[in-house]
Amino acid sequence: MPTSSISVHSLRFCVLLAEVHAARPHKGQQLVARRLRSVLASDFHPSDIAKSHVDCGRVQDAYSLRCTPQVHGVTNDTVDFVYGLIQTEMNSATDNPMVLSSRNLTISAGNFHGEYPAKALDYLAIGIHEIANISERRIERLCNPSYSGLDAFLVKEGGLNSGFMIPHCTAAALVSENKVLTHPSSVDSQSTSAATEDHVSMGGFAARKALTVVEHVEMVVAIELLAACQALDLRKEEGLLSTKPLQAVHALVRSVVKPYDKDRVFTEDIEAVTCLLRSNKVWTAVADDVKAYWQYEEERATSS
Repeated sequence: MPTSSISVHSLRFCVLLAEVHAARPHKGQQLVARRLRSVLASDFHPSDIAKSHVDCGRVQDAYSLRCTPQVHGVTNDTVDFVYGLIQTEMNSATDNPMVLSSRNLTISAGNFHGEYPAKALDYLAIGIHEIANISERRIERLCNPSYSGLDAFLVKEGGLNSGFMIPHCTAAALVSENKVLTHPSSVDSQSTSAATEDHVSMGGFAARKALTVVEHVEMVVAIELLAACQALDLRKEEGLLSTKPLQAVHALVRSVVKPYDKDRVFTEDIEAVTCLLRSNKVWTAVADDVKAYWQYEEERATSS
């Protein structure tokens, strides 16, 4: 969430009215929208970037900006669904044969069949992939001066430096790979063991693919966070500061990755920020501000 927040803020998108999301009350969408509101520009968290966008004349923002709660939201709901299903599976008896001690009976049944986790992991891969899919589109908008109003590929002296052009290509390649990896394994089945095992789940392959998709998504989001923080640096040069929580995320990233003033190998930077994401430090950087905003929002609703 902090990653997409910095991107949409750097691109001067700031409208996430609670009433809009209340009209389509999916759990994940509501949660993502509220989290975004809690770190983006508001009376509680003022921002020079947002003020510079007032009355700009732009009628509509791109889907990758204004539809972030809807897209990220269904991914949240997907993860919740899969978590519940896998939790049930892990606390289940899947032995074959099954020993029913209460009936003094041993029987060959079907609890071993992997269709539940196979379908869940295929669904997880599809849901998680969408985070990278929309993230790559925001990276494009950050790098493209026609959309961002910033230096091309987020770097000065574009003729000498390629900036974020190659990281964007990397993100696009990972997203493209994911489009193949998200083809469901569990739609297939091969008969074996003299047609006794005549319908199988292909769940092992579903699990391996899902893990690879998650790793790809982590890298794409890391690239977006690097690009978004570079965009904040460029906005700061214009005299425009972001909100307090987003500046905290920016400071965290800059504690492990320096700004880009000329070309260098991005590998170590992407790995460093991926580690920040995996360790939950990016979320921790904004957690207190999110909590404070939610309290502010609730108090305002009560007083009105």
